[in-house]
Amino acid sequence: MGANEHGVCIGNEAVWGREEVCDEEALLGMDLVRLGLERADTAEKALNVIVDLLEKYGQGGNCSEGRMVFSYHNSFLIADRKEAWILETAGKYWAAEKVQEGVRNISNQLSITTKIDREHPDLRNYAKQKGWWDGKTEFDFAATYSYLDTAKMMLSPGRYCEGYKLLNKHKGNITFETMMEILRDKPSGINMEGEFLTTASMVSILPQDSNLPCIHFFTGTPDPERSVFKPFIFVPNVSQLLDTSSPTFDLEDPVKKKPRFQFKPDRRHPLYQEHQQALEVIDKKEEKAKTMLDNMRKLEKELFKEMESILQNKHLDVDKIVNLFPQCAKDEIRIYKSNISS
Repeated sequence: MGANEHGVCIGNEAVWGREEVCDEEALLGMDLVRLGLERADTAEKALNVIVDLLEKYGQGGNCSEGRMVFSYHNSFLIADRKEAWILETAGKYWAAEKVQEGVRNISNQLSITTKIDREHPDLRNYAKQKGWWDGKTEFDFAATYSYLDTAKMMLSPGRYCEGYKLLNKHKGNITFETMMEILRDKPSGINMEGEFLTTASMVSILPQDSNLPCIHFFTGTPDPERSVFKPFIFVPNVSQLLDTSSPTFDLEDPVKKKPRFQFKPDRRHPLYQEHQQALEVIDKKEEKAKTMLDNMRKLEKELFKEMESILQNKHLDVDKIVNLFPQCAKDEIRIYKSNISS
């Protein structure tokens, strides 16, 4: 997931279906997110970038650093100040739905059914050739390209259905804090635990008024329930994000050597390391845990108040904003260190 200076945001999920996943090296979903953000200044242009790259280079390859091979197809949620799209893929084939009302989410399944606003030119022909669609019944992308019974899709207990329920519950009154509550929800499976842990979380405010800045909140750490959403605003000469930059290994990086992934380097950035150390301490000490979480929420509330003030007053102190995110990360690290040492 990520955002760019034009207010384009992209989120990405792994999906599987009837089309075989390619284990050969190609573009990963994360590559497509990065390239879409690098090259597009609107949501639809980002969609165009992604589908053009899919056609030219394909998708696939191992997305897991280590000996375990883990490959998948991808779905994307793409938004800017004015519009939003869902893009779902199966190999080089894809369907896109323009979001025009209500709420919409993606998860680890295809979710575009019969409302298809754009599609790969051979999407339907390929499905007919494979025997997945008879060419007579109404074309349903999710039902055709996966094994889903789309009539029961909204009744299943999976993350997609649970996420939609949480969004729908607040429809018409969704704030950035509502979104953070949803991302922190564990019973729904949105906030994942165990081997497939929620690695980091992001919420963006994209005002339709172009005079107002887009504000992007990132945790940069796992488990949003025990993390701080820190604001970032694109301004010229923004300070380097040293505390949330992963170390580089140059030519010694196992991702650059063949055979790849022969060993797994420690890519944790400083904030991630401090966060992990603090959690190990508080997991054993209930009182410390409460103090630390209270301090984290206090920091978060102060930041929220500051961002709301920027949006209400339509005033941006650029000299302060260049250090906004790096300073937030330092304040968060200070909370972790004080709890570890006390």
